[in-house]
Amino acid sequence: MDEYGLKAEGATVADLGLKNVAAAYWNLTPAELVEETLMNGMGSLTDTGALAVDTGEFTGRSPKDRFIVCDEKTENAVGWGNINIKFTPEKFDHLYEKVCTYFQGKEVYVRDAYACASEKHRMNIRVATELPWSNLFANNLFLRPTTEEVKNFEPEWTIICAPGFHADPETDGTRQHNFAILNFTKKMILIGGTAYTGEIKKGIFSVLNFVLPHERNVLSMHCSANVGKDGDTAIFFGLSGTGKTTLSADPERKLIGDDEHGWDGDTIFNFEGGCYAKCIDLTREKEPQIFDAIKFGALVENINFYEGTSTVDYENVEKTENTRAAYPIHHIDNVMNPSYGKNPKNIFLLTADAFGILPPISKLTPGQAMYYFISGYTAKVAGTEVGVTEPQQTFSAGFGEAFLPLPATRYAELLGEKLKEHKVNVWLINTGWSGGSYGVGSRIKLKYTRAMITAAMNGTLDSIEFKSDSIFGLAMPTSCPDVPTELLNPRETWSDKAAYDAKAEKLAASFIKNFEQYADTANDEIMGAAPKVSQTA
Repeated sequence: MDEYGLKAEGATVADLGLKNVAAAYWNLTPAELVEETLMNGMGSLTDTGALAVDTGEFTGRSPKDRFIVCDEKTENAVGWGNINIKFTPEKFDHLYEKVCTYFQGKEVYVRDAYACASEKHRMNIRVATELPWSNLFANNLFLRPTTEEVKNFEPEWTIICAPGFHADPETDGTRQHNFAILNFTKKMILIGGTAYTGEIKKGIFSVLNFVLPHERNVLSMHCSANVGKDGDTAIFFGLSGTGKTTLSADPERKLIGDDEHGWDGDTIFNFEGGCYAKCIDLTREKEPQIFDAIKFGALVENINFYEGTSTVDYENVEKTENTRAAYPIHHIDNVMNPSYGKNPKNIFLLTADAFGILPPISKLTPGQAMYYFISGYTAKVAGTEVGVTEPQQTFSAGFGEAFLPLPATRYAELLGEKLKEHKVNVWLINTGWSGGSYGVGSRIKLKYTRAMITAAMNGTLDSIEFKSDSIFGLAMPTSCPDVPTELLNPRETWSDKAAYDAKAEKLAASFIKNFEQYADTANDEIMGAAPKVSQTA
């Protein structure tokens, strides 16, 4: 067996359990990984120089096939259920041995990287991949050690990714042939049967969502973050379609990161060294930073080209609507380096309420902040499916329920502790509809949302009178610069006030129904922030 590339003295793939591989390539440069991919016929170059690949059968994560090993370390700590599915240590060991055997006679690509821009919380990761472009993804998304750091690199966690290996559900304990399994005792992530690279990224995110809050009292967050010219940090939570990436991309503020962060009480720090951006309908006009970041060294997944060209057709969704681009954060201008900032002054919880009920901006108490953080609410607009005539509500705890190993209330209580300690302002921002539900009302204009966020961050709203609504108890400003006053109270934008009241009660009842699953573990302050509805709602 031959091993090539820069690595720590004495390191070998045998340390990972991989023996008799054909060759091991360590820490290849992006250019070398692109070349390997092209030479093996696994991808092509776009006209901007990015590497285009197809991930095959899976074009997104498979949540039902993501498992956590249940042992002494996790049994009483993890919030088990449909999100965190148990896997036995014995089955893990059996499957690990089968994956190691699968690599015999094959080439393997190894990368040393790390997560967490905070030196205090840095987590060294060694990634072994079957495919060169999976290794390019790891290079782009994780933080990149220096040459000197690589020479002395000692991994804490290991990821082994074998898309070509298919499990046998009957003997291996999986649901189907693909799997992503987290083992917190052995500090290993085992991925097989899927080439979708997001499993690598979200695997480590899930690890950090366990380790940081459970072992270090650090809040892990699915959010974007930026820093103003005066050093003030702002955080943006939000599910897909709420504006998390768009609103944090501000030419007047430097980007810390767009997706995953930690808050240790001293700093807000990025977990990652890159971005994994959705590409559907991407244009330079709408998202100039993302569009221009997709250049040589970037990876684009499951896209289509305009016929007869190497130009990406971002509107084409024949393969999937989840087209993606993975690029290192330095492909974007105006970023923080290193990727961290001070404790936040303002936190924004973003929701696209397609029912037109929630205010475009409201200031939350700590109890409300924890309640709406756990709820993780947004509403998706009605699609083309027969019979679906109104928006569909979505709740995702912590705005990232799929990646939270601990009970959701643990993250909310940590948030509440830090809000009170550092006196942070928390705002609920509705980027959705006003004047009625989707189909009747209209989407709140981006320029108004930006004006409200700016007023919150620069302190203008501190001297404004607030009034609370009777159902949700949300404190709404009575005026805001560059925003029509009538927009600030959603009830006033509806021509039929009785229809608003009925829809508001119905939405509030949905919040209460969703929160029943957390009632046993939520404290009184959180429960006291629930909406108030009539018994007939």
